[in-house]
Amino acid sequence: MKKNLNIIKINGLRGLLFAGMVVTCLAAGFIAFPGYVAMHLWNYITASFVIPQIGLFQGVLLWGIIVASYFIFRKNKVVVCIKTPQGLSEEELKEVFADMKKQSQEDPILKAMLKAREAELKIQKQDEQESQSSK
Repeated sequence: MKKNLNIIKINGLRGLLFAGMVVTCLAAGFIAFPGYVAMHLWNYITASFVIPQIGLFQGVLLWGIIVASYFIFRKNKVVVCIKTPQGLSEEELKEVFADMKKQSQEDPILKAMLKAREAELKIQKQDEQESQSSK
């Protein structure tokens, strides 16, 4: 079975609150705080000049400009590849579905998804058998 297969399940209001907290903390740590630091550095450096001070929003924009400039001018270029993930083998899928069945004895949505996937696999197997028998 593939080791990097992750299934995230958010249940109810508690799960939504937790997901919102995670997103908020990530935004604060990677966007707001560096923007706050950039704002204070700008205001400190330009205090002796006749350049206006900036606020938090402008600090976040300055941080974005710094990050974008870093990615543009660094020597190693960023390569973005978009491709379809390679499918799991049938044995790996069966193992994943067995684990999901154990975890979701009372979850009707997950049960319906599992039944649909099993039906899809049966249809694929029948199609393969028909194509092999017609050859």
